[in-house]
Amino acid sequence: MDLTTVRWFLAVAERGHVTNAAAELRISQPGLSRAIARLERELDAPLFDRAGRGVVLSRYGTVFAEHARRLVAEEEAARRALAQAADPERGEVSLGFLHTQGPSFVPGLIRRYRLDHPGVTFRLSQDRSERVAAMVLEGRADLAITSPRPDDPSLTWHPLVIERLQLAVPADHHLAERRRARVSDVLDEPFVAFRAGAGLRVVTEELFGLAGARPRIAFEGEETSTVRGLVAAGLGVAIVAPLRAGEEFPGVRHITLAEPAAIRTIGLVWAPGRTRPPVVEGFRRFVMGRGDDLHGPPTDP
Repeated sequence: MDLTTVRWFLAVAERGHVTNAAAELRISQPGLSRAIARLERELDAPLFDRAGRGVVLSRYGTVFAEHARRLVAEEEAARRALAQAADPERGEVSLGFLHTQGPSFVPGLIRRYRLDHPGVTFRLSQDRSERVAAMVLEGRADLAITSPRPDDPSLTWHPLVIERLQLAVPADHHLAERRRARVSDVLDEPFVAFRAGAGLRVVTEELFGLAGARPRIAFEGEETSTVRGLVAAGLGVAIVAPLRAGEEFPGVRHITLAEPAAIRTIGLVWAPGRTRPPVVEGFRRFVMGRGDDLHGPPTDP
């Protein structure tokens, strides 16, 4: 098995069509078909099933694809490490992070780091917590900023900052003028929740559980801006990360939640067993040393 063939396999898996994959790879379709057949013989398993004019991963192909992505990611990390070893001030950091870190935290962090390291570039990916952790596990991201702490023991976690969560309500809501509230104040109201798997969804369900109830979920959103937009439209209330100093969202009032458990810890995640190029290691140490300072104070501590 060679990595070129593994890359070709992943190309076919992604496109679901041998001819299209061959055209993009700039190789002949018969040559690609022979390479896939040779790989199947080496693995002693069929990797694809026919689906009309295309192909889909077989049950064996699905298993192999997970490991193939890691093989390719490891090779890419090694190549980057070798290329950057001579000049740790130049290179790329692949960073995954939550949608809630997009508006200010991550951009501010990168801006401050690049003041002293202008040759460092960043490849950024936003997603929910479990997918962000998977990026690091599979080698698609060097580092991740996420919450809650991932369960996988092969990942290392360094807490950066603890946030006190807020209740987002429409501007004309009966609680809108309050500075503090509790989940028990909104148990019977329609709720705008993050999709299942999101870190804030987990925290929300835990807070309602402590209050002896379950949220009446009326709508679900993937991103914080969508959740706040639905709240502004009067479609429900939501538990959200705190706005940072200077941030605002028209039509929404943010009320600090008083429960001791209404917090989340944001942390930095990496895979300790994977090679970290010097440029990645430099950024990792920078974030670990200044995480809380970079985040800035919440608007209502």
